[in-house]
Amino acid sequence: MANTTTPPLWEQQQARLAAYQDAKYNFDPERSNEYTAESGWRIDDYQTELLAEQPGPPEEHGSWQAAQVVLRRYSFPPPDLITGIFPPDSELDHRIMVLRAQFLFFTFWFGVRIGGVTNEQRTTNDGQQEQVWGYNYRTLEGHFERGEIEFTVHKNLTTGQVVFHVHAYSQLGSIRNPFYWIGFRLFGRMLQRRFAQESLKRMRKQVDDLVNGNEPWPTASQIAASQQDEKNRSDRKD
Repeated sequence: MANTTTPPLWEQQQARLAAYQDAKYNFDPERSNEYTAESGWRIDDYQTELLAEQPGPPEEHGSWQAAQVVLRRYSFPPPDLITGIFPPDSELDHRIMVLRAQFLFFTFWFGVRIGGVTNEQRTTNDGQQEQVWGYNYRTLEGHFERGEIEFTVHKNLTTGQVVFHVHAYSQLGSIRNPFYWIGFRLFGRMLQRRFAQESLKRMRKQVDDLVNGNEPWPTASQIAASQQDEKNRSDRKD
């Protein structure tokens, strides 16, 4: 009997992934300080609290580490709106992703590149310390929007509070098809808000499932390998 197993999306979309390898950003990230509401950009900030931990460093198999797992696999966006496609063994830093965007009976394919990974301690406005991990991705040529979105998970080391935060700046990009241009002008903002709100909800659910044992964790060796890869890249930059 013939094998009818459907290959994973990243295998189906290898041609699109390859096409974006050398694509350029459709905006200049070096000018991000100029991208303000006053200059015509949309600035968005959303956040939600996750399960709290005990004060101190992030706990093993706690909500901060669970949010890392969810962020790495990009499983928090609503799949009926956005699906991220990438080889599962690709390095996170500078990863190319193909985004499959769906709206009504339309499907669009866009390219983004991860522009940076954050892993640091920060001082909050009230002088407390927090551990922060996350990444941003930026739009590539051909995207209907231009800009950057950043996803980070924060743990307050004094209180144990854990928060998932989304920050973005964006602007309508170049859309040659007038029908699509009108559609994105009318519905684009609504879809952005829906993406953010449902992503927060799905992040909370997936973190809860991991922490409460309703979903299996990656193996210890997989987590350690990811952490070592990030350390090696950080060392090379230094």
